[in-house]
Amino acid sequence: MIFLELFYTFFIIGMFTIGGGYAMLSLIQAEVVTRHQWLTGQEFTDIVAISQMTPGPIGINSATYVGYTVIHDLGYSQFVSVLGSLTTTLALILPSFIIFFIIVKMISRFGDSPVFKGVMNVLKPAVAGLIGAAAVILVTPENFIDIWSWVIFAAAFALSWWGKANPIALIIAAGIAGYLIY
Repeated sequence: MIFLELFYTFFIIGMFTIGGGYAMLSLIQAEVVTRHQWLTGQEFTDIVAISQMTPGPIGINSATYVGYTVIHDLGYSQFVSVLGSLTTTLALILPSFIIFFIIVKMISRFGDSPVFKGVMNVLKPAVAGLIGAAAVILVTPENFIDIWSWVIFAAAFALSWWGKANPIALIIAAGIAGYLIY
């Protein structure tokens, strides 16, 4: 039963967390420490510290350690505890895999559709512009953020949309522009 609870908990965390491993930590802590009380706050803090020191994404590392620790603390053997690690890790990455699979299927099915191409043509420059604006936000002082981030966003969008500029080059240029403005 504990394996199903762990799987369900980490599947939900994986499904509803956007922003990567650090964004997952607060959800993992809320579920594991507060809601289910599988670990103490100190144990979770130790797991996060170990997860930061080991190679790999912190969210997946934390899930792996939580799965092992929860099962081990219940008195199961090391082998069964490793199965707990596998359960939580699989549950955490499975939603991303499913979403990616659905997107690939949509692209293969609707990739030639004019509507789909139109949506992608709008999204590409918008994403490039947003990333460029984020680059400016990271390198400029607070009093310049509003105006300059929007200027860089507009320039990146325009260059990407009408100039067919490479989004990576735009991101680099936005970072340099932000540094020069600062």
